[in-house]
Amino acid sequence: MLSDFDLHLLGEGRHWKSYEKLGAQLETIDGVAGVTFAVWAPNADLVSVVGDFNGWDGASHRMHKRIPSGIWELFVPGLGPGTLYKFRVHADGTHADRTDPYGFAAEVPPRTASIVTDLTAYQWRDGDWMADRASRNALAAPISIYEVHLGSWRRPGDDPQRWLTYADLERELVPYVVEMGFTHVEFLPPT
Repeated sequence: MLSDFDLHLLGEGRHWKSYEKLGAQLETIDGVAGVTFAVWAPNADLVSVVGDFNGWDGASHRMHKRIPSGIWELFVPGLGPGTLYKFRVHADGTHADRTDPYGFAAEVPPRTASIVTDLTAYQWRDGDWMADRASRNALAAPISIYEVHLGSWRRPGDDPQRWLTYADLERELVPYVVEMGFTHVEFLPPT
């Protein structure tokens, strides 16, 4: 749950770890495991969490607005990793389901739900790179940036509606960028 200090830092734009507070956070509160959802929607009249756990029903899990921050928050007990969800935002007499701007995982298009994820379970495989990076002076080293639009780079097969998965991109894009001598990659999101 967000503390008053978290809200203060978020309001100032100085919460350097907002990703640990907003979105879907696995938590145990008073011995009960679940997920705390938090989203900034200052102009919303109402925000709900909808998902596979409540039949996408916007009346089941209405969030509480933390005034005057504009952040909406709710703890839902019993939820865990793999839960599909969106935020249903009501404003100006209408509503729309929105993906989580702080989501750690999402469904593959054309589906668009966010997925509750346990980041502590992820096994990083970048030990060699982490050990090597201290030996380089990155601030003085030259860079070459490859800007890539993930939605159009090497579409698979003959289907223009299909995109490469992140696993496909890891297998194909990373070797390409290394072979071409680029030092950095800037990803433009699929549209």
